[in-house]
Amino acid sequence: MPRSIWTGAISFGLVNIPIKIYSAVQESTLDLDMLDSKDHSNIRFKRVNDNTGKEVPYKDIVRGYRMNGEYVVIEKEDFEVADAVKTKTIDIQCFVFEKDIDSIYYEQPYFLEPDKSGEKAYGILRDSLAASGKVGVTTFVMRNREALAILKPYEKVIVLNRIRFEEEIRSMEDIKAPPKNKEKSKELTMALKLIEQLTEKFDITGYKDTYTSKLLKIIKDKATGKPKKKTKLKVVHTKTSELMDALEASLGPRKRKAS
Repeated sequence: MPRSIWTGAISFGLVNIPIKIYSAVQESTLDLDMLDSKDHSNIRFKRVNDNTGKEVPYKDIVRGYRMNGEYVVIEKEDFEVADAVKTKTIDIQCFVFEKDIDSIYYEQPYFLEPDKSGEKAYGILRDSLAASGKVGVTTFVMRNREALAILKPYEKVIVLNRIRFEEEIRSMEDIKAPPKNKEKSKELTMALKLIEQLTEKFDITGYKDTYTSKLLKIIKDKATGKPKKKTKLKVVHTKTSELMDALEASLGPRKRKAS
């Protein structure tokens, strides 16, 4: 079992549920090291003093905020004093329907594990969330950063899903995109038919990280001296004049793409 990354309690009305937070995700990509192209030696990063050029041990490193040309050093205690409650409590502020939260705000999921003394209250909160169809909205502090999050049931556990604050989403003003169609064109009608034809119930188990496995095969082949086959994909753009023909052709017999 991995180590917990945060310990504290869920505050649910006057009920406090002691919990531990664990990361709910793990990387599926390959762990690639950076090497010197000349002799394949590992590249290492060092924490170096800007004045002396000497490496600084991690234990001697502190955090600081530059103000009026000087640094104000922030101690561990200062982070907690800033908001002692939020450093130890996941306080549910309200409940909302999850569909009201746009997916662009979602950031990182975590599993919550209850302390033995809080198992009953944990179960009640999990089951009441499931029965209501709603999620709890909360803010708390983790790793010296305030986080906005939701609490939702997922199988037997409560998942804390960190979401971004509104100010963290960049403006779309500089993004060039065509205006929305006010009238239903023939192309739009055809595109809707294609969407309907390709609609199915979502099953996450049908999707795998095949790129990583293919890359690993190339690595193994290179290790044994097996020559690699070079492939080059040319991106073809559909012209406006060809759009209708391309949509009609797409509505032919469906072929399942390999995932």
